[in-house]
Amino acid sequence: MKNKKQPDYQRIFTDIIDCKYPDKKEICSRLLKKEILSTLDVLKLNELIFGQETKEVVKFNQSHKVYDKNTIHYILKYQKENTLSDSHIAIRFKLSRCTIAKWKKENK
Repeated sequence: MKNKKQPDYQRIFTDIIDCKYPDKKEICSRLLKKEILSTLDVLKLNELIFGQETKEVVKFNQSHKVYDKNTIHYILKYQKENTLSDSHIAIRFKLSRCTIAKWKKENK
């Protein structure tokens, strides 16, 4: 399997912060200092910079999210460690219960 190149999220978010949101530089600095940003880091930065989204935007964005294997394993591990149901973990990470069930089935 080919190793897909990811966008340089640190550079993208740094440019956005420098140009449009210099006041949010300090709250995002911890995440931007990481060598590699995970999918959850990118989602968290997006939320920190742009704030809460409207329901329409959230619905649109949900259909375009892609999670890598490390993020999937992190979410499933988080669920197991905190003994959360599929519904609770879906709400926590803004996912579908069916997606969680599918991941659990694939990772057995």
